[in-house]
Amino acid sequence: MEQSFLIISEYGIHARPATRLVNLAMTFHSDIDLSAMGKTVNLKSIMGLMSLGIYKGEIVKVHVTGSDSDKAMMAITDFILTEGLGRLA
Repeated sequence: MEQSFLIISEYGIHARPATRLVNLAMTFHSDIDLSAMGKTVNLKSIMGLMSLGIYKGEIVKVHVTGSDSDKAMMAITDFILTEGLGRLA
């Protein structure tokens, strides 16, 4: 299952929301990856996510596979939208 987002936050995905996003991803058993700018990282890794340096205007894709993938994708989508980080692309 995959969903794309356009990052609309003025500061992109900076440290505070990145930490909260990683913590959310870690609550699920599914494998969760985030791709941006031709690179893919494990969304359960704060270092991986921060290494991407995601700024406003970037398109990111979240890819989820596993037993609770539906719940994981819903929670991550809800977080990105409600925190004002991005919108569906």
